[in-house]
Amino acid sequence: MKLILASASPRRRELLTLAGYEYEVCPADIDESCIDTTDPGETVKILAEQKAKAVFASHTGCVVLGSDTVVAYNGVILGKPKSRKDAVNMLRMLSGKTHTVYTGVAAVTDGKCESFVSETQVEFYRLTDSEIDAYVNSGEPMDKAGAYGIQGKGVVLVKSVSGDYSTVVGLPLAECARLLSKFGIHGEII
Repeated sequence: MKLILASASPRRRELLTLAGYEYEVCPADIDESCIDTTDPGETVKILAEQKAKAVFASHTGCVVLGSDTVVAYNGVILGKPKSRKDAVNMLRMLSGKTHTVYTGVAAVTDGKCESFVSETQVEFYRLTDSEIDAYVNSGEPMDKAGAYGIQGKGVVLVKSVSGDYSTVVGLPLAECARLLSKFGIHGEII
């Protein structure tokens, strides 16, 4: 059975490729503003399922993998920054503190949908204003939840990670491999 990744994320593609999966990419086009929950875990689960189901509608007979990631601090979801000022404010909020990254994953095929949510704690170093400005000026934070990318230059902001690193990148690969194996989809190892 063919695997379809319902995401344009280069990071998710890198992770699936690393694990030896063969797949096609078909990004989902859904309205993410209609989610009526503020719970970060529930939000990513719903969005992952909606993305997978939306792509499955035009790829029946395949297994479609959807995923969504958010950063939350004190229960408040920090999405992608809307402006430079927004990115600076998010990074100041996270400076010297621990936050949670939630990634929801859903696999959908004919008559079957299974999903899970993975949580990982990330602690930032205390950041100076000049460090924040330099990072924001790099442009990297502007398309990242929580205004940073751990797989890029943002790695220097991170003091520690407690949990699955790949959850922070955007696809908890070990748990995802186990989910896909239930659908008969296997990488090189699992």
